[in-house]
Amino acid sequence: MSKNTTTKERILQFIENKGISKYKFYQETGISNGVLDKKSGLSMETVEKLLLKFPEISERWLLTGEGEMIKSEHKQEPKNEAIPITAGHVKYIPLVSQYAQAGYLSGFDNPVFMETLPTIPIIIPSDQEPKGEYVCFEVSGDSMISEEDPSESLFERDLLICRNVEQTYWLSKLHINKWDFVIVHKTEGIIVKRIVDHNVEKKEITIHSLNPMYEDRVLSLGDISQILNVVFIHRQMRR
Repeated sequence: MSKNTTTKERILQFIENKGISKYKFYQETGISNGVLDKKSGLSMETVEKLLLKFPEISERWLLTGEGEMIKSEHKQEPKNEAIPITAGHVKYIPLVSQYAQAGYLSGFDNPVFMETLPTIPIIIPSDQEPKGEYVCFEVSGDSMISEEDPSESLFERDLLICRNVEQTYWLSKLHINKWDFVIVHKTEGIIVKRIVDHNVEKKEITIHSLNPMYEDRVLSLGDISQILNVVFIHRQMRR
């Protein structure tokens, strides 16, 4: 970043690099909403709040534009959340971690809540349609771990890139052959399963776990808020 830029512009660059919204930035730092959009300069109190919340920022870079944005002792290897697929359309999508799933249940259709979620970049292959609502979910639990075929398993902390299946498509037979799904249930929360049957007349689906300890279950579509099919799996590195 050129040292001819302002402190505010450098803060905006940091926010973009961090992958968070302005709303989330103000919320986490305690800095007053709209400060970054005002023409006036920044107070030292504002700068101190920023550095207190994000100690990885180089004070020299922030105030003068010289040097690196992140202090050397805070630099890390690229995060697993930056998910390369193939050449295609770049899209930033919200990430719903295990800890955010309870909030997602009541806030998925609230733009203000969705703005608070971190985002990750994905690349939609050029032979696929970039339109549609994409969300990334972090796997929790062991219901989709298969002993017979581990290659099909979904493990704790795997990231699932999902595309929302519009409710108009629920009225006809869902394409369920070998798809895994994230199901947002109104009372049970976020469920990761395979759908093995869709009874259109009864408006029911049968869900299946790869782990034999879990039995198949029938769910009413009336109890479901969202169905998303898993289009890509990003496996977190394990120790």
